[in-house]
Amino acid sequence: MKTNLYFPLLSVVVIAGFLAGCSATTADKKTQLETLKEQRAKLDDEIKKLELETGTTTPTAPAPAKMAEVNVAELKAAPFDFYFQTQGSVEAVDNILVSARTMGIITRVLVVEGSVVKKGETLAQIDNTITLKSIDEVKSSLEMATTVYERQKNLWDQKIGTEVAYLQTKTNKEGLEKKLATLNEQLDMCKIKSPIDGSVDEVDIKIGQNAAPGAPAFRVVSSDKLKLKANVSEAYVTSIKKGNNANLSFPDINENIDAKVTFVGRTINQLSRTFPVEVAISSKTDNLRPNMTGNVKIVFKTVPNAITVPINIVQEINGEKVVYIAEKAGETFVAKRRVVIIGGIYGNMAEVKSGLAGGDKLITVGFQGLEDGEPVIF
Repeated sequence: MKTNLYFPLLSVVVIAGFLAGCSATTADKKTQLETLKEQRAKLDDEIKKLELETGTTTPTAPAPAKMAEVNVAELKAAPFDFYFQTQGSVEAVDNILVSARTMGIITRVLVVEGSVVKKGETLAQIDNTITLKSIDEVKSSLEMATTVYERQKNLWDQKIGTEVAYLQTKTNKEGLEKKLATLNEQLDMCKIKSPIDGSVDEVDIKIGQNAAPGAPAFRVVSSDKLKLKANVSEAYVTSIKKGNNANLSFPDINENIDAKVTFVGRTINQLSRTFPVEVAISSKTDNLRPNMTGNVKIVFKTVPNAITVPINIVQEINGEKVVYIAEKAGETFVAKRRVVIIGGIYGNMAEVKSGLAGGDKLITVGFQGLEDGEPVIF
């Protein structure tokens, strides 16, 4: 019984001693920490007092500089076009209203709208009954006249008969031949023919209708030769000339065509104060149609080696046009303000006359609020 009471009692004494030791250690560390803090505060106060008395300061490590994030584009000299832009419409160079060459009743119409025709192909037939009868009569007379002429010629070759009789038969024969040729021409005039290769765009006659010279019968259009016609402000009358480069764009069909100015009008319209300009469309395309609207840019001046910048990045500060570039400074880059002189502005680009050079790293994004010399990263 004594043995059983001894061991539990001993365990309780050991555990209590251990906990007391741990508690004492923690308390000592807290006391030591507070003591050190007090000593540091006293040292800081003494250092400040000595700095004031001696007029010195303790250098501190500089805070790392914050870098502005930007995007840059390296500038390169390139040709810069000065151009005028306007709208125009496509026209067919060969857009012809075809009419009859003689009067008569239409007996046949051989084409419909949309028909593809060749030059000289018959589009319609005019009544030619009387002309055919006249040709038959002349042919019969010509056969007789030819026979008489040949016999008279044989006799004259043998020195038989008179020269007058020979010449009369010859003249009669030649007269009938000319009359037959005239009738054949009249017969051909009874056909309304296409003057060009193209397609029939309009049919304005019907069978039984009376055709007359000058009255429109068909419209034939060729898509092989097209042009864009536009009106240009008189402000450019001395700038735009025949042969200038032009670019045609047709947003509806998503096509761009390079071309040249082929005609410049010399008369100014009194109402619109514009003059006409035509640009031949040399590119072969099946998508263009007469009367289609398109945009035309006419280049009237080109600077061969120009420095250009987007106009939206040019800022005005204290009455000066400025941009920012990224310039090497040791191991980093800093923003540098450049005062620039702007030349022509076309589209969203501006020509820089001075202030920038090829190879400069132009800051295009993040330039707002930059300070001269501010570190940048890109």
